[in-house]
Amino acid sequence: MGAAIASNGWRLVYGAGDVGLMGEVARSAISAGAISLGVIPVHLLGREKGKRDLSTLIITEDMHERKKVMFMNSDAVVVLPGGAGSLDEFFEVLTWAQIGLHGKPIFLLDVDGYWQPLLALIDHVIAEGFADAALRSHFAVAADVGALETALKSRLAQ
Repeated sequence: MGAAIASNGWRLVYGAGDVGLMGEVARSAISAGAISLGVIPVHLLGREKGKRDLSTLIITEDMHERKKVMFMNSDAVVVLPGGAGSLDEFFEVLTWAQIGLHGKPIFLLDVDGYWQPLLALIDHVIAEGFADAALRSHFAVAADVGALETALKSRLAQ
């Protein structure tokens, strides 16, 4: 993913951590020459070992400000396999799209079917009448980085 970001001249906007999948993506993107913007709340600086080799580092007061700054500085949202934080960020931008606050593309990177249980849950929510079927139109799923890269190129060109 990091190499794809760099090779397309895209800027990496992320939570500035140096651990986990996003830490790996950041290292890969930066080493391949991508511009990077990291946004980290002050209380996570020690815990996430915030990266210091970013093009730009913004330190926020809290998580809410972090998500807002990341979203305002991005052209698209890509959710990699992850945990509660990834789900929180996905559902926040999905909700904003659903109520018409933005039209930025949102993608789930579904490596090895990681997000299939989430997609089943969303389908269940729709089937039970708690969301309209249009909810699914606010995001797309890509099975791998190649498919994601193709879809991003298409959506960002519009």
